[in-house]
Amino acid sequence: MLPKISIVTPSFNQGQFIEQTIDSVLSQNYSQLEYLIIDGGSTDNTINIIKKYSKHITYWISEPDRGQSNAINKGLALSTGDVFNWLNSDDYYEPDTLAFVGEQFLQKECLILCGKSRIFDETGTRYFSSGTDVYKDNLAKTIGWARIDQPETFIRKNILDNVGPVNEQLNYVMDKELWMRILFQINLNNVHTSDKVLAHFRLHKQSKTIATSEKFEQEMDSLCHAIASHYSFDTIAESLKKTFNLPDKKVTSLLHTTNPDLVCNALNYYLFKRFLEVYTVNNYKAAKQLALRIHASLLSREDQDYFANVKKRMQMPLLLKKIYNKFKSF
Repeated sequence: MLPKISIVTPSFNQGQFIEQTIDSVLSQNYSQLEYLIIDGGSTDNTINIIKKYSKHITYWISEPDRGQSNAINKGLALSTGDVFNWLNSDDYYEPDTLAFVGEQFLQKECLILCGKSRIFDETGTRYFSSGTDVYKDNLAKTIGWARIDQPETFIRKNILDNVGPVNEQLNYVMDKELWMRILFQINLNNVHTSDKVLAHFRLHKQSKTIATSEKFEQEMDSLCHAIASHYSFDTIAESLKKTFNLPDKKVTSLLHTTNPDLVCNALNYYLFKRFLEVYTVNNYKAAKQLALRIHASLLSREDQDYFANVKKRMQMPLLLKKIYNKFKSF
């Protein structure tokens, strides 16, 4: 029998998009669907659209909340499915997504399914995602790089019951933080990946990805600083705070693990990721600061060679570095 799939749509004043979102879920005609919409008290035409489809929606509510993370947690607490995901009110599913997802989860060893998505805006398709990053032979890198394509990543509900809710302190990287906590609990062999496009991710002027893109990096830096501080990796915490001039406002991580070595290795990979990012945009001062704190011995052999190669490039004269980076992508 196909597993029951719970989909939650957090919503607030997205009346121009939400009908496409709702229709994409309901038109799946998936027999074991549980669909919940948690609206934060929209004042546009959102409620009229929800009411139009209300007889086909398992549960919906419109009331003031504490933001997107809070809305997701409300829906998560009410969900009774075997598989869970949330679909934001400006995105939508590809036809037959849920049938494909359900079939994949018939395999008992499948705990998480990661597909791909189409990224689009008002002009049409921009590109297709590569999907959630899963390095089967490198758990530390998978955690440290924490790149999750959330709309097309479906998770067994009992895993979420074990790791806890979405971190409501976070407004931008709550999916990444949740993904990190999940990865500390599972075997990567139980994460199945597919090249199938499952979702369509919309870029628009009001979306967080466009309107406040710089805040994603700042919040992730603050989160990793909090994790490093909690597990007493003080040099990593100091490096993040100094390099990125982090605000004094504290972020609390919900991560709890008895494997501090894995935490250390994952944070080392996060430093490596940020090192590559700042070097790519010619921020050589930050790159040099981070390079001093990265333990190459904790990287894979391939990444050790990559790290050494980039550090060599840093010795080039400034003009040559900029020319090299312009024509050499990472």
